[in-house]
Amino acid sequence: MRLSYSSVQVRIAENILWVGGEAYPLGNISHVGQRSLEVNKKRARQKFIAQAVFIVLLGIFFPGEAIKFLFLAVMMAISVWRLTAVLRTPPVYGLVINTAGTQFDAVWGSNQNEIGDLVQEITAAISRPGTVNKIYNINSVQGDLIQLYGKGIGKAQHNGSGNVVVP
Repeated sequence: MRLSYSSVQVRIAENILWVGGEAYPLGNISHVGQRSLEVNKKRARQKFIAQAVFIVLLGIFFPGEAIKFLFLAVMMAISVWRLTAVLRTPPVYGLVINTAGTQFDAVWGSNQNEIGDLVQEITAAISRPGTVNKIYNINSVQGDLIQLYGKGIGKAQHNGSGNVVVP
């Protein structure tokens, strides 16, 4: 699955942090941080090797050389395509906000510096209430993050702001 991108507006105005349509009062924020999700490339390569061995072993039982070659070629092409798709998936970075002991993944983006700058600006706004209003447009990442980056346990979706939703 490809990641889709959209724009999410993050505003700091009147001592409130707005992420899209969600509001976080700056006085209630106890921690601001950054999280990253990256593809486990070692695991992807191990999975590819296991698939290749299985395909070759399965191909041995096909009758006829032409059918065997066609089966091996098609299945290996699919495995290589899946491996390159996983290895080319870029890392994503999330803005993490803690309020009253509850952690929220407020927004996910593909630019680490953008999220890092946002963490610094929110921290500065918390330490100096009444600062100038600021607006940021973050290129938000949307996709099935757990399916792409997790170990395949469950299926959760994320729409670019708020928390992960389990269907």
